[in-house]
Amino acid sequence: MGQDYYNILGVSKDADDEALKKAYRKLALKWHPDKNKEANREEAEKKFKEISEAYEVLSDKNKRQIYDVYGEEGLKGGAPPPTSDGASGFPGGFPGGFSGFQQFRPGGSTTFTFKTGGQAQEAVVRYPIPLEDLYKGASKRLKVKRKLLDASTKRQVPAEEELVIPIRPGLKAGSKIRFPNKGDELPNGEVQDLVIVIEEKPHSVFQRDGDDLRMVIKLKLVEALCGFEKKIETLDGRKLLITNKSVIAPGLEQVIHNEGMPTKSGEKGNLIVKYEIEFPARLTDEQKAELKRILTR
Repeated sequence: MGQDYYNILGVSKDADDEALKKAYRKLALKWHPDKNKEANREEAEKKFKEISEAYEVLSDKNKRQIYDVYGEEGLKGGAPPPTSDGASGFPGGFPGGFSGFQQFRPGGSTTFTFKTGGQAQEAVVRYPIPLEDLYKGASKRLKVKRKLLDASTKRQVPAEEELVIPIRPGLKAGSKIRFPNKGDELPNGEVQDLVIVIEEKPHSVFQRDGDDLRMVIKLKLVEALCGFEKKIETLDGRKLLITNKSVIAPGLEQVIHNEGMPTKSGEKGNLIVKYEIEFPARLTDEQKAELKRILTR
C-alpha cells in the first residue's frame, strides 16, 4: 500500500469531502514550515509535504478510487479508476471514451482523468490550483495523453501533448478554459474539445470568500487587552503588518482593505481577519487578585 494517506490525515476511509478539508486545514496549520521554529523546520517541511500529498489524492474522486484499489503503487504506475465491469489499463482502451491525463507521482506531477460518452464533444478535466497561483497568476504546463485516429487503420492510438494553462490573477474556482479539438479523436471522425475546470486547493492560512480573503489570528489574552503587532506573509510573499491598540473581543473581525484577491477591474477585495483569544489555562491566586483589582476600577 505504501503510505497510508488516511492515517496521515487522521481520517477514516469513509471520510467525506468536508471531513478531509477540515483535517487538512488543521494539520497544515500545525505543520506549515513558516509556523515552526528553525530547529523543527526540516521535520515540518516533511510533514507538510506528506499532508499536502495525502489531501491531493484523497480529495480527488478518481485518484482516491485508484488509491483505494491499487494503493500508492497504482498512482505511480498510472492505473485507471476501477470501472463497474472491471476494465482497467490504458492500452486496453476505455468503455465510452475514457481517457487519462498526466499521471500522478507523489511529490511530482498530477493525475487528471475525464469520462465522456461516445458522442460527447467535450472532455472535462478538473485542475486543482494553489491559491498563491490564483492570486498572482501563472502559466501551468500540463501533459495530455489523448487518443488520435490512425489514418491507415482508423484505430485510436495514444499520443501525448503539452498544453500551457493560463491562470490570470484572481481566477475563480469553477472557471473553464477551453482548448478546441484537444480531446480524443473519436472513431466517427469527430474531435472532442478539452475543457479545463479550475479548482482551488485549500490553503493552510487563507480561505477565499469571493473576492475577499479570510484568515484567523490567535491572540494571547494580554495581546487582546493591551494591543499587538503581527506580521503575516501575503500570498505574493509580502510582509503585512497588522496592529491594533484597542481591546479585542473574541470573534471580532477586522477588515483590511485592498488585501484580498485581484479582480477583473484591477482592484482587490479585502482581507478579513477574525481574532480568536487564547485564555490562560490557570491563574495563581495573586494573579486573580491583581486582575480583579485592575478590572473593577
